[in-house]
Amino acid sequence: MPWITESGSLDRATLRQQLLEARERFVASPAGPAAHQALGRRLREVLAVLEPQVLGLYWPVRSEFNAPAAWGDDMPALAPGLALPFARRSPPAMVYHRWDGRSPPALADECGIPSTAGAEVVPDVVLVPCVGYSREGYRLGYGGGYFDRWLAAHPGVTAVGVAFAGSEVALEPRAHDHPLTIVVTENEVLAP
Repeated sequence: MPWITESGSLDRATLRQQLLEARERFVASPAGPAAHQALGRRLREVLAVLEPQVLGLYWPVRSEFNAPAAWGDDMPALAPGLALPFARRSPPAMVYHRWDGRSPPALADECGIPSTAGAEVVPDVVLVPCVGYSREGYRLGYGGGYFDRWLAAHPGVTAVGVAFAGSEVALEPRAHDHPLTIVVTENEVLAP
């Protein structure tokens, strides 16, 4: 069941704030840990089918699915190569840097998110955190457009949205929005 049901009447900034607050309450609730584990299992099953050569992960912020906590030392077994995004503020851009999957990120990008100083790579599969998502594969992020710009520049990459099921909303796509290839929640895998 979605956390927010009247998304059509809300502007994106308000919807984003409501979804973030709802997600934080959900993750802290008694149902949160089980949902996190189920999402980790379902996502791992999807990755086993996709067989990425270089998997673009993300370092979790604000109650996002936490891959390092879910997969721990098994993370390097997910793909021959792992990478973390590095965002630049001016001009706004994002690249991926190789990561060993074992060492905690040693630096922060220009948005303050933990990242790594490894060599720049282009993953063939990327995990994309969703504040909200639609059944059509569109996502609501934090509003910076980093993932949308990166996906636009890399159209052959498999983009896997990662979300909790309660963050499903109706979204009217905008010109800059790029649909995800797959959306994975603790309850289902959507292939729009």
